[in-house]
Amino acid sequence: MKLYNSMTRKKEEFVPIEPGKVKMYSCGPTVYNFFHIGNARPFIIFDTLRRYFEYRGYEVQFVQNFTDIDDKVINKANAEGVTYDVIADRYIKEYFTDAKGLGIRPATVHPRATETMDAIIDIVKKLVDNGHAYAAPNGDVYFRTKSFPEYGKLSHQPLDELQAGARISVGELKEDPMDFAVWKAAKPGEPSWESPWGQGRPGWHIECSAMVNKYLGKTIDIHSGGKDLIFPHHENEIAQSECANGCTFANYWLHNGFLTIDNEKMSKSKGNFFMVREAAEVYGYETIRMFMLSAQYRSPLNYSEESLMMAKNSLARLYTAAENLQFLLDHQTGDTMTEAEQAKADSFDQYRQKFIDAMDDDLNTADALAAIFELVREINTAVKDPACTHAFVQACFERMMELCGVLGLVDHLEKKTIDSEIEDLIAQRTAAKKAKNFAEADRIRDYLLNEKGIIIKDTRQGTQWSYKE
Repeated sequence: MKLYNSMTRKKEEFVPIEPGKVKMYSCGPTVYNFFHIGNARPFIIFDTLRRYFEYRGYEVQFVQNFTDIDDKVINKANAEGVTYDVIADRYIKEYFTDAKGLGIRPATVHPRATETMDAIIDIVKKLVDNGHAYAAPNGDVYFRTKSFPEYGKLSHQPLDELQAGARISVGELKEDPMDFAVWKAAKPGEPSWESPWGQGRPGWHIECSAMVNKYLGKTIDIHSGGKDLIFPHHENEIAQSECANGCTFANYWLHNGFLTIDNEKMSKSKGNFFMVREAAEVYGYETIRMFMLSAQYRSPLNYSEESLMMAKNSLARLYTAAENLQFLLDHQTGDTMTEAEQAKADSFDQYRQKFIDAMDDDLNTADALAAIFELVREINTAVKDPACTHAFVQACFERMMELCGVLGLVDHLEKKTIDSEIEDLIAQRTAAKKAKNFAEADRIRDYLLNEKGIIIKDTRQGTQWSYKE
């Protein structure tokens, strides 16, 4: 498998630190609100990467954090007149609601910054002790950026260019404008923790370094997040981690491309900044996942009504195919495939290989989806034969669901049921058709559609029904 490494700016063959195992960290949300549609892209993409590693037989340790103490969390708490943990608890719960809807599986560990305070203080102390950080007179602790000659290696920007835009804000007691806070002295009325430098709380960047150390070790296989995190967040993580531990922080850095809305950058001032919860109410959670997977993850992606409807229709095609196979499984017989069916089932391996080749090429989910739709077209044609066996239909269903499952799609397939009244009406319509009473059959069909929202489809295997959307 090849992955595009932001550090080297090229695709590299993935070689894990430990054979058969993957240690992976992805930056999670700051929990002061519902997460927005831009956040959803890295959450979905790196959940898919994790799923694919597991599909290929790897044991994955996946850590994604919650930033539960931050200016935004504190400001939200003050505005509502509650403590910071009330806000954090509320939006962590809401994160899991949206994540479940999007098919994002829980990480191996979801550490909170406030639950990692000992590890955070420990890494800050190491940096101070080895001279890479210093305590200011007011109790703030800053990282000495110039003490790390490789600073800028992820963003590929020379230090002097980065320094040109650096400023010292009012109240900061930095030695250099490029230095950044790893510990912040407590302000009146803010939550704080005891440390060697007095009461305070962590800077934003340090929590991720501490969490990686605590749960995955000093060097990990993959660190991931949105492209917007490359600088300064991930750049600062590298500097403080490698200075504290004296070794490489992460071997592969993966970043997804930006999401625009109607070809404009997402912005609160433009009024095009909205939450996943809002989009899901209109299009459904799984449509959002399908949309996010429709492009290679490093490519920019434009979010629009048209693109969402295309994703919704594509997803419906997959569900229709799966539901048709379910219907056939209930109506076909034959526990052994014919020789011709076995040959056809074996031919499906080519689509599995196409899927794997696409995913191995830097997680190209767009081409992987194309392979699934090719497979579905083949299956749809193959099962039109009324003599096909139950065993063949089962093989078709399993192969389709295998590949969809890797992408977290067709995740809500259920056996549809109808009440006895509708069953009776369908039976009456079948009897009317058999008696060549087509007017009565049409009347029942129209009644089911207009009054009950049931669509009737006649097949060689019997009457198939579905709910009208």
